[in-house]
Amino acid sequence: MNRKIYVLLTDTGTIFTKIIKLFTKKPHNHASIVIDDHFNKVYSFGRRNPRNPFVAGFVQENIRGGLFRNADCAIYCVTITEKQFQKIIAKIREMELHKNKYRYNLIGLIAVMLNLEIDRKNAYFCSHFVAALLEESGIPIKRQKPLSLVTPQDIKESASLELIYEGKLSPYVQNYYHEYCTDRVEVI
Repeated sequence: MNRKIYVLLTDTGTIFTKIIKLFTKKPHNHASIVIDDHFNKVYSFGRRNPRNPFVAGFVQENIRGGLFRNADCAIYCVTITEKQFQKIIAKIREMELHKNKYRYNLIGLIAVMLNLEIDRKNAYFCSHFVAALLEESGIPIKRQKPLSLVTPQDIKESASLELIYEGKLSPYVQNYYHEYCTDRVEVI
């Protein structure tokens, strides 16, 4: 049985993403992985407290409000095997169980801007996390660089992913997801 998972790239318009956007010149600067068709199970490395960008780590994101309320997005889909899906689920569960040992890699994010590889144990920024999760599960990401330097743009350019939506996130999660996913049953 094949499964679908999604990569969600967003621009939330926060000061932090505006700073990143000044450097990248790209429309989407945050990456998340979505493991259900209703977009309830969305994971990334980001703010643990929406009001403080410096308290960050592994998070399950609520994309129906808060920082994501007015976000622009691009949603990509990839069809994977049950075995690949279970690898992703196992890694996410392990991270949830040991959430406190994972931290946001702010130093690594700065290193990306300088094109310096800094791979810290149990430390990720959003696109590093998504790329590592996909690659560890056997889903190749087009890149000519270490995972610790992967950006949302690198993920976007992966031949493994198919763009299914681009625009405001809010209408998609409220209205459109069912158009793409009517053949799936939610698990987890």
